Parts: sequence; C-alpha cells; structure tokens
Amino acid sequence: MTTRLTNSIATSTRTLHWSRRPALLLPVLITIAVCSIVFACVIGSVPLSLSELGQAVMAMVQGSDNTTLASSLLDLRLSRAMTGFVTGATLALSGVMMQALLRNPLADPYVLGISGGASVAALAMILFYGSLWMIDLAAFCGALAVALLLFALAYRDFKGNGSSDGSAPLLLLTGVIVAAGCGALITLMLSVAPDSRLRGMVFWMIGDLSASQSRWMPWLVWGTVLTLAMRYARSINIAAMHADTAHTLGVNVGRLRQFLFLGAALLTASAVSTAGSIGFVGLIMPHACRFALGPDHRLLIPAATLAGGSFLVFADTIARTVVAPQQLPVGVITALIGVPVFLLQLHQLRRH
Repeated sequence: MTTRLTNSIATSTRTLHWSRRPALLLPVLITIAVCSIVFACVIGSVPLSLSELGQAVMAMVQGSDNTTLASSLLDLRLSRAMTGFVTGATLALSGVMMQALLRNPLADPYVLGISGGASVAALAMILFYGSLWMIDLAAFCGALAVALLLFALAYRDFKGNGSSDGSAPLLLLTGVIVAAGCGALITLMLSVAPDSRLRGMVFWMIGDLSASQSRWMPWLVWGTVLTLAMRYARSINIAAMHADTAHTLGVNVGRLRQFLFLGAALLTASAVSTAGSIGFVGLIMPHACRFALGPDHRLLIPAATLAGGSFLVFADTIARTVVAPQQLPVGVITALIGVPVFLLQLHQLRRH
C-alpha cells in the first residue's frame, strides 16, 4: 500500500513540473506589474509625459528640494499605486490559500466572514468620528478577532491529521454564520448613521484607495506570508491531489491547515484595513492564473500575487480617471470587470 501511494505521488509531482512555457510567464507578469505602476503614475486628470516622469524620478532619487508639479504628482500617484499593488497582491494570495484550505473554487478572502469583523469595527469607528489611523487599526483588530474566533471554534479539526478537507464543512458553515451576524450589525449601523457619515461608510464597504496611506506593515505581512507559502507549496500540491492520504505521504496536514487559515486571515485583515472590502480580486485572479498556468502552487502562488497586484493598480487608475475629477470606489471597477471575466472563465472551463 505504501509503495503504491509513493508511486502515485511521484507520478503526480511529475505532472506538476516546471514546464518552460509557464515559467517564462513569470517575467512577463513582473513586466506587466512594473508597467501598471508606470501607467498609474502618468495617467490622471493632469497627465505626465515620460520625460516629465523621468525628471521627477531623478529628483526623487536625488532628494531634491526643488518641488515641481510633476514631482508632487509622482509622489501622490506612486504612493497610491504601490498601496494598490500590495493590496491586490495580498488579496490574490489570500484567495489562493483559501481555495486550497477549503478545496472550494468559490472561496475568496471574504468567504469566512473575516472581512465582516473588519467592517463592523471600522464602520463603528467611522460612526463615532474616529481618525484615519484609528479606523485602520480597528479594522485590522476586528478581522483578527473574527479569525481567532473561527480558529477556536474549529480548533479540533485544524489539529487533526486526517483528510485534508475534513475541516472545510465545519469551518465554512461557522464562517457563514459569523458573516451573517456581522452583516446584521453593519446594516444596523448604516440605518442609524447620520448623513455626514453615511457616504464614507459606504465607500469604505465598497473598497476605496483614495484615503489609503503608504505604510510598511502591509508589505511586511505580504512578504512574510508569501515566503512561507512558497515553502509550503509542495505540501499544498500533495494535499490538493491526495486529500485522504496526504498525511501518509509525509504532509503534516494539521500544520498545513493552520498555516493556510492563519496566513489567509492575516492577509485579509491587512488588505481590508488598508483599502476596505475590495471584491473579486481574490476570486478571479487565482482562477485566471490556474486556468493559464495549471494547478502547481509553486507557480500559481507568485503568479496570482503579481496578477492581483497589477489588476488592482489598473482598476484604481480607471476609478480615479474615468469621471475625473470625481473618483469612483475601486471596488466598483473590480466588480464590473470581475463579473464578465469570471463568467468567461466558467464558459471556457465548461468547453474544456
């Protein structure tokens, strides 16, 4: 029996090889990511030429005190683009990890109600006239509080070493119930909020980068979880293909579940506290990369991260320019793009 399982996993890992064509797509995705940031810096109500952009970059690198319009615009747009990139990359990586944990193609960073906890705490802070840093901190703490509650309720399933999808039904049902409770609290706060607070609360719920600040914490969270996810990528592959026998094949299923859940929860808390609940990035980007590159998480994880960051930067650029000087919530743009893209992906999968 053990020999048969060993041969099976050896055959499976050979099918998830680093083929030359998919591996070459990673430099392409890196190039697209750089181009998305450059595009965000030059496009706006006041466009910048490439020569003006180059001069502004040189002034920024040299630390020149001679502030020009181009350097001021670059500072604002670059900061927002980098925040958008790390938020999109964080959501896409969280989506990959949630789909691997729950073994459900419809899973996304918000499926377990973690964003609901962030929304309740952030909207309560907005309702009571909290400052921006207090709103961000409240959102982060609210998301982590719900994540810890879910982890405590499903701890026995996370601890076990049985089937790698054994914890999915209980965890998913618990998350749905917690999300419903958070939704009720959100509705209550929106119904009693004064008009002066209501617009900001709605924008935060939809997802918006206009008030986000450039901080090092989201980059630290994303970089740490990404590094660990790449170390666990082979184990995720084994658990995905051999759910019932992953422990026999040398995978510590309990530890893998705990990492996937806690890592995805931390990523979701970071993204939501930075830009609110931006939808579809964590759902469509993992599917798009999986459809284009295959199921190997050693390639899927970095590819989805780069694609998610680039997608959100492009979406945010559209959100702040399409009806300039007025700005749209970026969550509206991601939804308008995400719905047809996801339907097209489903159609392509059915054809195959």
